[in-house]
Amino acid sequence: MMGQSGQRECSTWVTTAAIEYRYRAGKSQTGVSAVEPFGRSLLVLGGARSGKSRYAQDAAEASLAELVFIATGQAFDDEMTSRIARHQSDRDARWRTIEEPIDLAGAIASEDADGKTLLIDCLTLWASNLLLTDENADVRINELVSSIGQARSRLIFVANEVGLGIVPDNALARRFRDLAGTINQRIAAECTGVVFVISGIPMWVKRQAATPN
Repeated sequence: MMGQSGQRECSTWVTTAAIEYRYRAGKSQTGVSAVEPFGRSLLVLGGARSGKSRYAQDAAEASLAELVFIATGQAFDDEMTSRIARHQSDRDARWRTIEEPIDLAGAIASEDADGKTLLIDCLTLWASNLLLTDENADVRINELVSSIGQARSRLIFVANEVGLGIVPDNALARRFRDLAGTINQRIAAECTGVVFVISGIPMWVKRQAATPN
């Protein structure tokens, strides 16, 4: 009889096979293939308006699992309210949304279950939240990294790549840039897949597709 670990690996392989099928059959809005197999966890990186959130959502919806969106953004002004509304309108009735600006590890733990895909969007806003609330960022990052290895759900993270431009001219902005880069490195190291989206086109940095047991 297959044990719990074997069942989980088999489930992962079946889900990955479904994604592979949809990847070969479907195209994204940009005309490139929408998703590829990535294993148990995926980090989607990109610049502003690069298509990273669209790609992450495509990957989640291709999993054919129960879908949960964990939102880190907070509507402090009209512009952010509009951005949040636009992203919400992109998600259909299959999605359930959880708002959690700080305790991502706790949100993942509360929703974690076999047969689920959790989409966390985004880690960069999470970095901003940690800075503005004087949270112990190292503790929160360690908690999140640990949750990736323990999760039964498939996890998809979205983050901005903010370190490719000029050095910011003030201390707070430099702290933010450094924290965002640290978070991206830690999560990328733990995830089985990392993809960088440029102008809507995915460029794979790291990929470790699941294999049958």
